[in-house]
Amino acid sequence: MSRLILLCGLPGAGKTTLARRLAAALPAVRLSPDEWLADLGIDLFDEATRARLERRFWALTQELLPLGQPVVLESGFWTRAERDELRLGARALGVPVELHYLTAPVDELARRIAARTAAGEPAAVPISRERLDGYLRHFQAPTAEELALFDPPVMPR
Repeated sequence: MSRLILLCGLPGAGKTTLARRLAAALPAVRLSPDEWLADLGIDLFDEATRARLERRFWALTQELLPLGQPVVLESGFWTRAERDELRLGARALGVPVELHYLTAPVDELARRIAARTAAGEPAAVPISRERLDGYLRHFQAPTAEELALFDPPVMPR
């Protein structure tokens, strides 16, 4: 059954871990900009290229969903506006949309980021505490009201 699954959260929140599990269990196509950028040898902080890649992922998602293919997008979706745009776009295709919001205390996020960087995980890049603190200032966490706009998950976390 077709459905769009959005994974929302800051770096280190567990998006990739959950995305892999969901994609394997459903099965679903999983699209991760960090992994694609790393595989292509592109700086993960190249925002212009990231934006182009995410637009391409959305175009591909709009091709896959009407074919009955579930899609997991793990871009973080830091703003309400981008989450609304994808939710409404998928609903226009007649597709249910899930939002999984993953969070952890900032010290835990920093610990996880350092651990995955030290382990040399694919697409892992060092993120300083200062940069992470900056991300926190820009991140718009989903409210209970917003979460209620999405469909319930077909699989628990």
